[in-house]
Amino acid sequence: MPEFADSFWSSDYAGGLGVLFSKLQQGIVENQQVLLVARMRADAEELYGTKLCAIPAAAEKNGGFNRDDGATARQAFEAWRNETEEAGKAHRKVAANIRALVLDPFSNWCEDHADRVNNSHEELLELVKDYDRQHEQVKKLRSHYFNKCRLVEDMEEETKFIAVPQPTDSPSSTTAKITPVIKLVSDADKDDEELEPLEVGDEFMQPGQVKQKLADMLEEIPLGEVKVAILGTYPNVATGEVLVAWIMKNWGASSVSYAERIGQDLVGHGFLRLIGAVGNTFSNNPKLNYQFRPKAFQWAGVSPKPVNSLLRRQTTIHMNGSSKDEPSSPTIGDYLGNFLTNQHPGETSNDRIRREAKEADARYKAGVRQLDLMRCKLEEAIMEHLKFMEKCEVDRVKALKSVILDFSGAVSNIIPSLQRTMDQIEIHQESILPVTDLRYLIENYRTGSFVPKVITYENYYNSPDEQTFGIDLEARARADRKRVPIIITSILQFLDHHYPDLEGDEARRGIWLVDVPLGATHHLRNSINNGKAPPKEVLANYEIPIVASVLKHYLLELPDSIVSSTKYEIIKTVYVTHGAEGKEEDRLTIIQNTLGTLPLTNIATLDAITTHFTRLIELTSADESFVHGLAQSLTNCILRPRVESPLTLNERHSYRLVRDLLAFKDQIFGALKRASTTARPRAISTDESQRRQHVEARNRAVIHTVKSRSSSPAAPVMRHGRQVSSDVTRFPINTSPTNSSPRSSGGRFKQRESLEVPEESPKTDAPAAPAEQQDSPDSDSANRKSPPPQPAAITAAAVAHGLEKKNSLGRSGHASSGRFPRRGNLARNMGKRDSVASDESDEAHQVGVTLTDKPMDY
Repeated sequence: MPEFADSFWSSDYAGGLGVLFSKLQQGIVENQQVLLVARMRADAEELYGTKLCAIPAAAEKNGGFNRDDGATARQAFEAWRNETEEAGKAHRKVAANIRALVLDPFSNWCEDHADRVNNSHEELLELVKDYDRQHEQVKKLRSHYFNKCRLVEDMEEETKFIAVPQPTDSPSSTTAKITPVIKLVSDADKDDEELEPLEVGDEFMQPGQVKQKLADMLEEIPLGEVKVAILGTYPNVATGEVLVAWIMKNWGASSVSYAERIGQDLVGHGFLRLIGAVGNTFSNNPKLNYQFRPKAFQWAGVSPKPVNSLLRRQTTIHMNGSSKDEPSSPTIGDYLGNFLTNQHPGETSNDRIRREAKEADARYKAGVRQLDLMRCKLEEAIMEHLKFMEKCEVDRVKALKSVILDFSGAVSNIIPSLQRTMDQIEIHQESILPVTDLRYLIENYRTGSFVPKVITYENYYNSPDEQTFGIDLEARARADRKRVPIIITSILQFLDHHYPDLEGDEARRGIWLVDVPLGATHHLRNSINNGKAPPKEVLANYEIPIVASVLKHYLLELPDSIVSSTKYEIIKTVYVTHGAEGKEEDRLTIIQNTLGTLPLTNIATLDAITTHFTRLIELTSADESFVHGLAQSLTNCILRPRVESPLTLNERHSYRLVRDLLAFKDQIFGALKRASTTARPRAISTDESQRRQHVEARNRAVIHTVKSRSSSPAAPVMRHGRQVSSDVTRFPINTSPTNSSPRSSGGRFKQRESLEVPEESPKTDAPAAPAEQQDSPDSDSANRKSPPPQPAAITAAAVAHGLEKKNSLGRSGHASSGRFPRRGNLARNMGKRDSVASDESDEAHQVGVTLTDKPMDY
């Protein structure tokens, strides 16, 4: 049965929560309706009973039945009057019972339930707002970092073409020079949106918030003037103690040390400066004085306070005939103060640009880490609140059922004549099924499954280092120099080694189905999210179910599922067309062809995971319930649509694909291995993060090829009239390791069961035979029938190049040949050539490609 925790998620978090809490608010309204009916019934019973009790008193008349004591009519009248009064008392008692058994307890419960729902909603909305605010800051930091990196690139490009000016004695040349005027835009002239967030304390603040704080500081803090020997008198000065006291009171600083960090950041951003001492350190000291710099007044939009003319520093040097009262004239104290407070003396403009790029990178990286932590905490809070709200909703429906039962008992126990009506109410009360109502709510209003959206750090130079989760699967494998990302192989090997430590097959199977708290999963995730192989010592500190949960969480945080979302419609069509029993062969063929178009990293990863689970199912003799639960938990990890919609939420094609992968693993991946021996088209990749690196690698390969061809001593040899096939690619992709031959010493082909997770072992890199060295049987036989005459020059060149040149003749690599000769076979056949025997041997022994986890060649 679906649950709240896996049904009300959306990319912005607020969308799914809005749908859920709108339904919970509807439940609050339903509670008020039940209370209104019970309250009005109690009021009606109270009014009716009061009216009935008033009838006997109103029927008392002088001169009536009171005059005849023994008359039978009087006895009947009195009995009727007494029964009416008793009926009135009974109805008043019913009203009292309804209030005591239904209204009072249920109204209190409804108030508590409404408070729980409203508080949960407000808390989650506040967390979502904080996350969105931090996300916007990260976007600005990323833009600022990229701009700084572009400046560095422009500076490096400009320095390559700078010409050293030649000295000249002509006076006209100096007079003809035109000095360019560069207009600098200050921060005060920029809008708040153009300025980057400032790091103050432990958080990033928007420029508007900083401006407001500075305006409050300049308005509330008493500023004075401090006279420093030789340097003069400084206006707009406050002591460190006064500044710290104001920061702790108005900035929300919890301690003096935190207030000092805020003050230090204000100094670093150029709003304050230390005077009368060397350095630029902010401290809570009454003897240290800090001056508000002009930048602080510009940001705050406040004019500096006028300085007493008697105490104003007198200038000793006047430039361009300016008056000595002009405040903008620099003084020796200004020069000396700037020298003392300058943190980077002697820094060139190029060094400054590089330093600013590094600082922007550090701020952006810190912002991404902070955003990732906030996302993890937000998802943990949402998960906890969703589970709690599900329990509250079930309790609400059960409470409604109890209210109806208590109401019928309060009425039927007092007035037996209403027993039939109350019996009907009890029948309707029994028809209330909380589980059914919960399933109806989820199936009709769910917004999406739990698929985390990770905001990763995007390095300007496309380096995925220092992060593991949220990185494209192929990029992570390339960075690890493995066919399968090392985090997957490490976790699977860790689990294989620790399965024997568990008691019983039930415990071994249970680690994949147990509900692990999201906080525990995030704790381990943050410990190993560093772009490196997870140490076994770190994994050993956590329980085994948490380690298994981290693997599933890693697959969920991938930008795309292992089977790309672009294949979702194809898989859907497969199961709609060939999903019935008895059509397994057609279905598996299409699935094999579809999976064959995926990148090799995805195929190897999918095979490693399915191998682990099929082996677990076989060794533990798992039943159908475990396979069903396992496939359900892996559905979104293996295949998920690009965008979830109400239509895709109720589809089970991904689940059926996982079941087929577990049931027909050998058939599917065995066919993929055989198919990978032929030329397979390169899968279309939607990942543009490595575009620049790929282009540069391709350019280097093209340049290297051109140089090698231009340095060739002779023209290519064309023996027996063979021509190079256009189907053969210029840069063949080596899809299998060549360090070991697939044939044993006896000439038989070695079968591999699956893409098992390889153990760590030293590997030797042996280059694969290029595609241009592969023969086509058809072209071979056709050309051998009518060999054209060979010129003497070509024949001599062929002899000069040796037998290896003979083996490098162009050969067409058609899919039907299926032959990838190994280095050992080439060495054995260098002295002789038997095309017929070679073709027969290759047809008898189809050599498959084994996708092993080995370092990739670059």
